[in-house]
Amino acid sequence: MKTNYEIRYAAHPEDAKSYDTKRIRRDFLIEKVFAADEVNMVYSMYDRMIVGGAMPVSESLKLEAIDPIKSEYFTSHREMGIYNVGAGTGIVKVGDETFELDFKEALYVGRGDREVVFSSKDASKPAKFYFNSVTAHKEYPCKKVTKKDAVVAHMGALETSNERNINKMIVTQVLPTCQIQMGMTELAPGSVWNTMPAHVHSRRMEAYFYFEVPEDQAVCHFMGQIDETRHIWMKGDQAVLSPEWSIHSAAATHNYTFIWGMGGENLDYGDQDFSEITDLK
Repeated sequence: MKTNYEIRYAAHPEDAKSYDTKRIRRDFLIEKVFAADEVNMVYSMYDRMIVGGAMPVSESLKLEAIDPIKSEYFTSHREMGIYNVGAGTGIVKVGDETFELDFKEALYVGRGDREVVFSSKDASKPAKFYFNSVTAHKEYPCKKVTKKDAVVAHMGALETSNERNINKMIVTQVLPTCQIQMGMTELAPGSVWNTMPAHVHSRRMEAYFYFEVPEDQAVCHFMGQIDETRHIWMKGDQAVLSPEWSIHSAAATHNYTFIWGMGGENLDYGDQDFSEITDLK
């Protein structure tokens, strides 16, 4: 197996205004989330969130404690949310506990000194484990979460190209966490817009992971301040970091699904400062 990681530093919004396409992509886009028999991670200075992916094919993959976290175990001072976005069933072993995750099922892993190991049930149909991790001050029990457990908000309409189900899965209404909040939004056929009207939440950052995007299609993710927006063109199975001062919205050439993950000081999903669509620039 191979573990790769990189560190991404935080940007001031005044500085980000001058970034060209190459710099925006370098600082915010995570192009390589999955590779066979690798664990790939980005350690972000935005609320110390780690965004990563593990794709076990021919072997099991241990979640190693990378140098920036200065711990013996990855979860010694961290909690995490994991989603299986691969074709096959995945297995996550957390210490003495074992969890099976099918497609679009999630797992919350609480803080604690134990190993986390990823594996696929069938190498011909490997699992793909997408995860977010943030610092944690208290231990909470691990728990598998499916869409049946989710708090579902049906929003939008086909007329406005944004009919979608927001599946709130690793949130305080479903299970206790220290600061991580994660969910999965599924857009209906014919709908392409997410998170519109756009909003910001200065008390927490966010990461988006886009999947179920056909290979010949793309997602255009919008970021930046309300009056100073920028865009990032993305493919499927890619993620993007969203600073606390930035909007996070997208339109695509096809409907898609995305996983959102947040870290910060406020666990209230409704903690959002909305903008009018007509105010965006």
